[in-house]
Amino acid sequence: MSSRRTAAVAGSLVAASFSAVVILSGTAGAEDEGPASSKGGKVVDEAPAGVKLTTLLPEKISVDNDSEKTALTATVKNEGNKDSGKIRLLVVGFDGLTVKNVQGCSAIAENNLPEGSNSGFSCPVGNLAAGESKSYAVDATYDLGKTGKICLPVQTGDGKKTFWQQGPVPFGTTNPSPDAPATPLLLGTDNEPVSPGKPDSPGGKELPKTGPARDLLPLGAAGASLLAAGVAGMWWSQRRRPGVQDG
Repeated sequence: MSSRRTAAVAGSLVAASFSAVVILSGTAGAEDEGPASSKGGKVVDEAPAGVKLTTLLPEKISVDNDSEKTALTATVKNEGNKDSGKIRLLVVGFDGLTVKNVQGCSAIAENNLPEGSNSGFSCPVGNLAAGESKSYAVDATYDLGKTGKICLPVQTGDGKKTFWQQGPVPFGTTNPSPDAPATPLLLGTDNEPVSPGKPDSPGGKELPKTGPARDLLPLGAAGASLLAAGVAGMWWSQRRRPGVQDG
């Protein structure tokens, strides 16, 4: 093989390797996701006959320890045998988990966010046919020095009824790894923060927690408090102003 041809082949291999690295780095968050789960979900208002709406979140996500960035997929599904009618999906962050963007969705104004949340997006799903699902790419950050939760309510298009709500469900780890490139977090696990660079620090797991006192409750109790009084979407409507509509 001539030296010119050898150089050309070598150059092609380097270019291919570089492309592979770029592709892998761009999809790392998605590849880290485990099987989808409806853990922490519950029916709120009864859906129309033949409609069964649920949501799914990945069992596992990965947080970059330097940038605190993470990515996940939020899915809404109609498991019934009739079309859903016009619905919307909300993606809301709590505590250390902040939702930065949801593809195809609109940010919820700060004064319309549910109490205790720090961010949220409204996704106009429209009519979801029987047996169909729709997924949304979610970009977020996670402060590993705190606990973090996410919530996925599925509502009528006007927000007057909430057919299903997953969460606020935590992502977290009981084995922090501040010196690693990334920290894997599991759905349904309360995060145990550790001081950055001091994994053996006695006070590492005793950092002050932020947010309302109810955030210190177990998931079940916290979820129950959000849906207390039997009022559909109580947690959502208590901060909404009359006549204000989000995306």
